[in-house]
Amino acid sequence: MQIYFVRHGKTEWNLERRFQGGHGDSPLLPQSLIDIKKLGKYLMGTKFQAIYTSPLKRAFKTAQVIDTVMNAGLSVIIDERLREFDLGKMEGLQFTQAKQKYPKQAADLWAHPDLYDGHSIGGENYAEVIARGQNFARSVAQKFPNDNDRVLAVSHGAALSAIMGGLLGYSLKNVRQNGSLNNTSLTILETKDEGCNFHALVWNETDFLDRKISETDAL
Repeated sequence: MQIYFVRHGKTEWNLERRFQGGHGDSPLLPQSLIDIKKLGKYLMGTKFQAIYTSPLKRAFKTAQVIDTVMNAGLSVIIDERLREFDLGKMEGLQFTQAKQKYPKQAADLWAHPDLYDGHSIGGENYAEVIARGQNFARSVAQKFPNDNDRVLAVSHGAALSAIMGGLLGYSLKNVRQNGSLNNTSLTILETKDEGCNFHALVWNETDFLDRKISETDAL
């Protein structure tokens, strides 16, 4: 089976270079709705057994629009395991502010996942995000075990980088080795053993957007 992982569309806070995390929930930009519809059209013809999403509005709206454009007729299922990385006291801060107030945490979040101490600022650590994401992926893989089964899962940049790195078997130190994910990007992971092992078929695909990807698309 295959899981189609989608990062939500770009938000106002993405544009402002601000940490959103697991509780901040900035609105999607008007351009994002255009992008999401393009992704929905790109996925038309793919038969999905289920659509899951993070409970945060930016992800839920992304999932709803994709479902509508595809005319899939599926109910969008909210799953807490897809929620964004809880960044504690850094949530709501611009990146420059976070670097000033919490320099080690801000640096380790992206560059040293194995050293990142989210608990020190009231948030999560990588191991916790990876564990809940693995639990999600393995549970849906067992629920939909056939080779032609497809599931769509809409989540967030930091969470997905951690979750998918974990599913691919990367070490904690190298869990982000594939880099950041762009807004409205598509990554497809496949498992043939009900979630014990995954491999990537597509990573951070955005060609269907038919526009130049900007720096803030990856924030």
